[in-house]
Amino acid sequence: MRPTSSSSTLRHPSAVRDPTQDQSAADAEDGADAAGTPGAAGNAVAAGALPWELAWQAALYGPDGFYRHHAPAEHFATSAQGLPGAGGILAEAVLALARRYQCRHVVEVGAGRGELLSQLRSLPSHLHLTGVDVVPAPPGLQVDRWLVSPGGAHLPDGLDDLHDTLVLAHEWLDVVPCPVVDRAKEDPAGWRSVLVTVDGQEQPGPPPAGPDLEWAQRWLRPEVERAEIGLPRDRALADLLSRVRSGLVVVVDYGHTAADRPRHGTLTGYRQGREVTPAPDGTCDLTAHVAFDSLTQVTGRWHLTTQGELLRELVGDPKDPVPHHLASTDPQAYLAAVARRAALTTLTAPGGLGDFRWLLAPRRRPPH
Repeated sequence: MRPTSSSSTLRHPSAVRDPTQDQSAADAEDGADAAGTPGAAGNAVAAGALPWELAWQAALYGPDGFYRHHAPAEHFATSAQGLPGAGGILAEAVLALARRYQCRHVVEVGAGRGELLSQLRSLPSHLHLTGVDVVPAPPGLQVDRWLVSPGGAHLPDGLDDLHDTLVLAHEWLDVVPCPVVDRAKEDPAGWRSVLVTVDGQEQPGPPPAGPDLEWAQRWLRPEVERAEIGLPRDRALADLLSRVRSGLVVVVDYGHTAADRPRHGTLTGYRQGREVTPAPDGTCDLTAHVAFDSLTQVTGRWHLTTQGELLRELVGDPKDPVPHHLASTDPQAYLAAVARRAALTTLTAPGGLGDFRWLLAPRRRPPH
C-alpha cells in the first residue's frame, strides 16, 4: 500500500493481503486507536456468525453502515479523489469517451461526494450529469440529478431507460458484497463458505450450492485456496446494462482474471488511511477485487484494457516532454504542465493505478 497523505491510502490493485499471515499485532493497534466500538451495523451480526455476503452488506449499507456516515475520501484515495490533479485527468478521459460514443449524459454509479462529477462540470461541455450513491448529494454540488441508491448491488428505480448515456461505475463493484469461500480441508476439490462474526472472526460454513458453486467451478483454478464468488457483481452489472438503451457502460476497478487470480482472495478493509483486517462492524470500508473475466460474460460487446493503456490513448503519454521554454515565457503554464505530467504518471504507473481494469461495454449504437 502507498500512503498518499497523512490520512488517506491508495486502494492499490496489486496489494493483496494474504489472510494466512499473522497480523495480530496490527489488529490490536487498529482496535486501540481507530476502530472504537463496533458500530450499530455490527449488531445485525453480533448474535453469531453470518455468511460474509450478508455481514458485508449490513456493515456497509445497513441503516448505520459505514457508507451511510463516512465519505470515501476520509479513508482512502482513488483516481477520482485524493490525488492532486488526478481527478481532472480522469474527467478528461471520461469526456473523451462520451464524445467518442456520442453521449450527452454521464451517470456515475458510486459517486461518493461528487468529486469526479465536479471535475466534469468544470470542463467545456454540455453534458447532463447524474450522480448515484447511498447518501444525498452534498450541498452546493452542481449536478443535474442525484439519485439515492439502496446500496451494494441494488440500483435506484429512477435509474432506467437511459439513452445516449455514458454510465461510469468507478470502484463500485469492488464494494458489492459477495460470498467468500475457501477450500474444504476434507475435500480439496470442494469448497466451503466462510462465516464471520461482527469482530471479524471467521469459521467454516456449509458448502456453496447452485449458481455460487457453478461460478466457483467455472472461474476458480485448482491453485486458488480462498476466493470471493463474483456472481453478485456479474448480476449487478447485468442489471446496470439493462437500464442503458444506448451509449456506453464503463466499469473501472482493480481486479483479476483466471490468469492472475490471487490464491488467497482479496477481501480487506480500510479505515482512516490504513489497510486493516476486514471486520463487518460498520467501522471500516470492506472491499474485494473484481473478477473481470466473469463480468465479460454478461456484457455482450466489450473491450477490456488497463487504465494505463486507455489514458495514454485518450489524454496523452506522461513521457511526453514538458516544453522547457514555458519556464521563462509562462511560468504558471509550465508549473501546471509539470503537475499534470506528475498526475498522469501516477494514474498510468505499472504496478499501481495503471493496472486498473477498464471494461467498456457499448450499448447498441456503435461509435463513429
